[in-house]
Amino acid sequence: MPIAYPEILSLASEPQPFAWTDKDAMLYALGIGMGSDPMNLDELPFVYESGLKAVPTMATTVAWGAGPGIGKMGINFLLVVHGEQKVEFHKPLPTEASVLATSRVIGAYDKGDKGAVIYNETVLADAKTGEKIATLTGSTFARGDGNFGGPSEGAPEPHEVPTRAPDLSVDIATRPDQALIYRLSGDRNPLHADPRIAAAAGFPRPILHGLCTYGITCRAVLQEYCGFDPAKIKSHQVRFSSPVFPGETITVDLWKDGDVVSFEARVKSRGVTVVKNGKTLLG
Repeated sequence: MPIAYPEILSLASEPQPFAWTDKDAMLYALGIGMGSDPMNLDELPFVYESGLKAVPTMATTVAWGAGPGIGKMGINFLLVVHGEQKVEFHKPLPTEASVLATSRVIGAYDKGDKGAVIYNETVLADAKTGEKIATLTGSTFARGDGNFGGPSEGAPEPHEVPTRAPDLSVDIATRPDQALIYRLSGDRNPLHADPRIAAAAGFPRPILHGLCTYGITCRAVLQEYCGFDPAKIKSHQVRFSSPVFPGETITVDLWKDGDVVSFEARVKSRGVTVVKNGKTLLG
């Protein structure tokens, strides 16, 4: 069934209840590699219940499955990849909470034979007070669903990173079993665990979740520009450009201009850029 435009823009979910605990906060931090050095007292508060802190990008996992659903969009989910991700924080992400998640489609763009780009938004609000905690905006690139008659222009413009050399670069190693840990935070797509599924998708081995790489870039900003204080991050956004294989080292290149941190991420061993157009707003 092809994408129906503009009807797709009316897709929205009723508020859906979700909750997380301190255990989920610690598991997410382990999933993006924090705590690998047992003597690192800066990372310890993210993986230990004494003075526990939540990594801001955990917001992408706490309401996993929220949204109007790919099945209702009329797209071929076998040809879908994650294009972009942004989280804007209205208050610091708590280490445990009960929330209501409300999702809707906010844009659909026709890229012809290349496919379709669909933007969705999810708002997380405190279940008791209704106070907004975070707004998640992401794009889905549906490679097999172009030529549906929607607009080709008007999508959000990507953030441009500076043209000067990076102010600093950070190497963050991933573990060979990183995807197996990260998937316990919500995304159990077998592409990230089963070598047979990975081979069928054209990969030599399971790939790391894009949102795990997203969390690793946030970790780099936390340690270099925030003194490991998650409350300083007001938004964090990326465009995904290539997958990472668990066990590879990710190099995050960073530029700071006032309250804006720009970044890109690459795997030097393969000469591949895996994240582009990264931007963190500090406050």
